[in-house]
Amino acid sequence: MAERLVFLTGHLARVRLEKVLSGLGETEFAWEIIDIGVKVAALMTEEIVKRRLKLPEGADRVILPGRYRGELDRLTRHFNVPFVRGPDEVADLPGFLGRAGQSPDLSRHDMRIFAEIVDAPMLPIAGLLARARVLADAGADVIDLGCLPETPFPLLGEAVRALKTEGLAVSVDSASAEELRIGAEAGADFLLSLNEETLPLAFDYPAVPVLIPSIPGDLDSLGRAIEMAERKGIKFIADPVLDPIHFGFAASLGRFIEARRRWPHVELLMGTGNLTELTDADSSGVTAMLAGLCSELGVRNVLTVHVSPHTVRTVEEHDIARRVMFAARADGALPRDYHPGLLQVHDRKPYASSLEDIAALAADVRDANFRIMTAEDGVHIFNSKGHAVASDAFALFPGLGVENDGAHAFYLGAELMKAEIAWRLGKRYAQDEPLAWGVAAPEPEADRTRLAEAGHTLRAKGRKEGE
Repeated sequence: MAERLVFLTGHLARVRLEKVLSGLGETEFAWEIIDIGVKVAALMTEEIVKRRLKLPEGADRVILPGRYRGELDRLTRHFNVPFVRGPDEVADLPGFLGRAGQSPDLSRHDMRIFAEIVDAPMLPIAGLLARARVLADAGADVIDLGCLPETPFPLLGEAVRALKTEGLAVSVDSASAEELRIGAEAGADFLLSLNEETLPLAFDYPAVPVLIPSIPGDLDSLGRAIEMAERKGIKFIADPVLDPIHFGFAASLGRFIEARRRWPHVELLMGTGNLTELTDADSSGVTAMLAGLCSELGVRNVLTVHVSPHTVRTVEEHDIARRVMFAARADGALPRDYHPGLLQVHDRKPYASSLEDIAALAADVRDANFRIMTAEDGVHIFNSKGHAVASDAFALFPGLGVENDGAHAFYLGAELMKAEIAWRLGKRYAQDEPLAWGVAAPEPEADRTRLAEAGHTLRAKGRKEGE
């Protein structure tokens, strides 16, 4: 029997919602729209829903607008039917329903993230622990202590033990055999940058060595280290080493491909920092490409670095990239429509409404509240008194009539500038909502609540003035 979905909406969105659902054609579910009796569906409250909603018999699921901020669990318990939050925009419903109303499963991945603290020797133990907690919260699985050439690290052993006490996995990366030995004795889980000459150091400790070529770019020397580790019967990871652009990048990609061909079952690691750190490009796109390469080649370990300010979210980017690539590979699909976290500057669907939709909505408005929307031709602002559009937010202000209302002018100025930024970048804009920057700038829930409350207050003020 087909699932029966009930969509809750308000007066202004009902016609468009019905048009979008009807346009789906034959579906695997039956649907019904219920106008809850408010003008804007996002303003409905839990009490309004409980008081006004009469669910049809046999309803299997209730879809609320994405901007509904109430507690879904309480509605589910009250009506004894699952309540779920749909997309923010009606235009996104087909994609939402195309996955049978379920979000993609991004709970799984098969990639371990090493996050290096590059200045570890310069930090006190308390500072190391604080940095490590931030990295772990961002998605790091292993905290890598990066040792610096000719820089003493007298607290190395204490640092490893302190991190292990916190329940964190730890790796030590050093060209010094003595520092690697100290790290191993303190309980490090991994030792990075060992080669065929220094590998014997790992034979006396349970730490897993990460092997590199003894001669840069030489897979044969890496192969000898691999054979030595296999003869000894120890676990290990191999790193063919990814080089920066114009300093061997293309050849290093070939090394990873050749390494996987030579050693189909060997665990590999890729250090992505030589691309993310040393390329002036938004790191999210670089990370996505490298994560895709790792997914195809079965590289299940990555070493991330954050030195440059433009890679401040590199661990978060790697975390969402590994989940998206895993899900797409499992589905045999392109890595699209799984999560917008790496779409930070531009959106694939920047405009929630067409010019025709905006014109129809503007024609129906009967109050003085300003609505702000974006479309291909610019920023639209309208109420019962008029409808204006421009590509420059400043060009719209003279026609708003809020010169003597400082609070309203401030609100409209902030919203119009946000809308202009979104329009110029090709990002999705929604009035009273923060712009979404993916994992580049996670949105605090407090910001969303603050913006929504400010918008609601000023719209109520506008209604009073328009009465």
